[in-house]
Amino acid sequence: MPFCTQCGTAVGDADRYCGKCGAPQALAGTSASSGGSTPNPLTGMSSRTASLLCYIPLVGWIAAIIVLASTRFRSDHDVRFNAFQGLYLFVVWLIVDWVVSPVFFIPGFAFHSVFPNLLKLVVFIVWIIMIIKVSQGELYRLPIVGELAERSVSEQR
Repeated sequence: MPFCTQCGTAVGDADRYCGKCGAPQALAGTSASSGGSTPNPLTGMSSRTASLLCYIPLVGWIAAIIVLASTRFRSDHDVRFNAFQGLYLFVVWLIVDWVVSPVFFIPGFAFHSVFPNLLKLVVFIVWIIMIIKVSQGELYRLPIVGELAERSVSEQR
């Protein structure tokens, strides 16, 4: 029968926490240093895959935040750059959608959304181009967004 890693009280084989002190326990077959029973999903992910996920249109920001928060890619400059650039590209999309679109709304005018939709198309095409660039292993810096991303990566060192 195993014992608590914190207080030494006897615990069951499948107990995740000690009944006396509440300390987390290593399950059978896992070591305490590996983080318990919860595997890290980023462990087997390559840098290129992590960078690609940051440019998925409209949902890449979620992957970018996960990549930036993970310890796995903390020292990988290129992945962090792509994560920041993907986030900033999503911010550009939001600015077009939430700021530019309402400005160009003209009641009674049938083509009031042509310009904002054209800008959204441009951002979408840039996302696709970035996916292609990253899949080829190329680190491409967009004109304004890339400079912001580079500055963000350098500030975290």
